[in-house]
Amino acid sequence: MTRNVARLLITLRKLRRRMERFDVMRVWFFAVVIGAAAAYGVIGFRWAIDKISLIAFGATEAGVISGASSLGFSRAWLAPIIGGLVVSLILYLADRFKWLTGGRGQGIADVIEARAVGDSRISLRAGLAAATVSAVSLGAGASAGREGPAVHLGATIASFLDRHMGFNAKQRRTLLGCGAAAAVSASFNAPIAGVLFALEVILGNYALSVFGPIAAASVSAAIVTRIHLGDFPAFAPPEYGLVHTIDVPLAAGLGIICGLVATMFLLSTERLTIGVREKAQKFGISYLLLPPIGGLIVGLMGAFFPEIFGVGYEAVTNALNGQYTIILLIVLVFMKCAATAITLSCRFGGGVFSPGLVIGAFVGAAFGGILGQAFPEATASPVYYAMIGMGAVGGAILGAPISTTLIVFELTGEYGITLSLMLAVAIATLVTQWICKRSFFHWQLSRRGYDLSEGPHGVILQTIRVRDVMEKMPPGAPLSKEADRLETWQSLGEALAQLNDVSEHGLPVVRRSENDVVVGYLSRVKALAAYNRALIDQNIEHHT
Repeated sequence: MTRNVARLLITLRKLRRRMERFDVMRVWFFAVVIGAAAAYGVIGFRWAIDKISLIAFGATEAGVISGASSLGFSRAWLAPIIGGLVVSLILYLADRFKWLTGGRGQGIADVIEARAVGDSRISLRAGLAAATVSAVSLGAGASAGREGPAVHLGATIASFLDRHMGFNAKQRRTLLGCGAAAAVSASFNAPIAGVLFALEVILGNYALSVFGPIAAASVSAAIVTRIHLGDFPAFAPPEYGLVHTIDVPLAAGLGIICGLVATMFLLSTERLTIGVREKAQKFGISYLLLPPIGGLIVGLMGAFFPEIFGVGYEAVTNALNGQYTIILLIVLVFMKCAATAITLSCRFGGGVFSPGLVIGAFVGAAFGGILGQAFPEATASPVYYAMIGMGAVGGAILGAPISTTLIVFELTGEYGITLSLMLAVAIATLVTQWICKRSFFHWQLSRRGYDLSEGPHGVILQTIRVRDVMEKMPPGAPLSKEADRLETWQSLGEALAQLNDVSEHGLPVVRRSENDVVVGYLSRVKALAAYNRALIDQNIEHHT
């Protein structure tokens, strides 16, 4: 009898190992499928931007500056206003049919929230509505980036494809990261950066079990994109000449400047967004009026400075080719910061990474131009510093120095800037984090009540609710008004703090709607046990 039981246990153990291997293969297979599907989604997204840009400016997104310049003042400023009206209509319909909540688009912060707080699910309707808002916004000239919406679209596609496949929570998080990695890979033709972006920004996790599927998705997306769009860097910088020993410490100085510029960008965007919301509430202005108002302002700015229109990659190319004077470059830094802050605060769709690259290119080219005038032939050309500035400002805004560094390498195909770029990105990120304390995405999440800057243990304390861990009981006798109590919606961190303050072993739990009727009980021991289990699960996931 004992031998039979032992044989049965051995058989079950072998079967379990085989099933685990099957699960791994299944995740890898779906990672490849998600990578290809996300790549086609990004290609379609870019196609939509180009078509709208052709209608608005008579040129694709890659030539929007030339198109706007040829239209003249009387015509160029109208496109963002009309685009704002269309965005308002889409937001109204999406809000009415509950595709998008609160009349706002979605982006990378929503993907991070789905991974950290939710069940790694993103609504397909919400994803498509957000992508439509962003495509109209960027095609009509709103100053923002396409990579954030692309990442959200890739994660949406991943969430849709794995919805009915029986994946567990960890596997769904991994596949969500696959969608994000594929989107970055397809957007930039940057498969290495796509992997590191998903690990660094979306998952915050470098476990080996996660790395493999995400790499497979990123490679799959790169193959699809290269088949349809070709294999070449987004920017082809001209020859930047000899690099001198002094250029490395000078790049550190550029990193400080870029950190301060990124800080200006973040603070202006944050404060203008908050200010616009407060003024709209104070004067009873509907959010539907904000996009056309923002479009009017951005349109008037772009009529004089078309470099602020759209994603801005043509402006980067012009800056790399030395087509702007130093004074104009400095002016464009402030104009692009202001235009992007207005765009995002007025509920247009779009991201912040492309504006960061554009602003960084302006800052770096101006810095290099000043050095070239002060010390001719003693330092590298402005092209060299423009590429470094792209990475430094972009990385500081995202709070993702590793993936940003690789994105710049793969965007430009220039690996000769390695030392200076890494140093500048690190210093710029340090300066921005020292002043702002958080990245752009963490600020967005903090407005929704989540602080992810404290790491996994802080997320656990914020996301587990009292209702998830309490001992349920049928409604009992009403509590007196003076009695201490917990509410079902409170977080585990709030519950532990309250239990510590009142020095009780446990407290009754009530609903917010019936604040005097007990529906459960939460003891200090049970709360701590739930916290410890969640910490162990997080540790296993992050190290296996």
